[in-house]
Amino acid sequence: MNNVKLYFRYLSMSIQSQLQYRASFIMMSIGHFVITFIDFLGLWVLFERFGSLQGFTFAEAALFYGMVHIAFSVTEAWTRGFDTFSRLVQSGDFDRILLRPRNTVLQVLGHDFQMMRIGRFAQGLIVLLWAAYVLDIQWTLGKVFLLFFSIIGGNFLFSALIVLQATLSFWSIQSLEIVNSFTYGGVEAAQYPLSIYKSWFRKIFIFVIPLGCINYFPAIAILGKADPLQYPSWVPWISPFIGFIFFVMALQVWKVGIKHYQSTGS
Repeated sequence: MNNVKLYFRYLSMSIQSQLQYRASFIMMSIGHFVITFIDFLGLWVLFERFGSLQGFTFAEAALFYGMVHIAFSVTEAWTRGFDTFSRLVQSGDFDRILLRPRNTVLQVLGHDFQMMRIGRFAQGLIVLLWAAYVLDIQWTLGKVFLLFFSIIGGNFLFSALIVLQATLSFWSIQSLEIVNSFTYGGVEAAQYPLSIYKSWFRKIFIFVIPLGCINYFPAIAILGKADPLQYPSWVPWISPFIGFIFFVMALQVWKVGIKHYQSTGS
């Protein structure tokens, strides 16, 4: 509990420091909103040109889009400390974290919290609400739970990828673009129905980096559509849990990385 209390102290200090420059915070938040909205316009142009993609309409794709962008916006906000972790290793500041008698994960998480990501969050939420309204989904308690569960699972999955990227900094402090291809590139891939991709590509995003488990399968169940990939009907209801498992696995890899960490000596 002391670790958790310390984390929220870090969080409070980070938020207060960002609100000291409110004009900057507002402009940055608007900037993130506009940038992600341009991505959504690209999605609209694609469906305006072709009408549908393998039986999926624009509004249905918007549901995929809203879910994954909400999940990723939360990840960008609370895992910023891990996203910039290589700087702590380069400067030797991680040594100070190790000397403190507190959990290293919570300390790194509390190192930075980006409130400006609320722009992406707001844009994703607006798209999600619009899609739900246009599609006239017959909401049940189970579908509402599945929606929230999939977004939270998606947040933990993307967080796990960023933790893994930070862990690799113990061996290489250079920018690891291969990991970015699964985080930012994964967001781009997951905002479309997974069934439109080639079989080998789908398998990567189901069995290796399980983005389909936290977005595609739950969205199919929420829409009430028959799954073109013909997976069992119970899969969407348990698949978001994969995100939590992936995050726990990433934390175990993080512990291995700490054991191999060598101080800068500065």
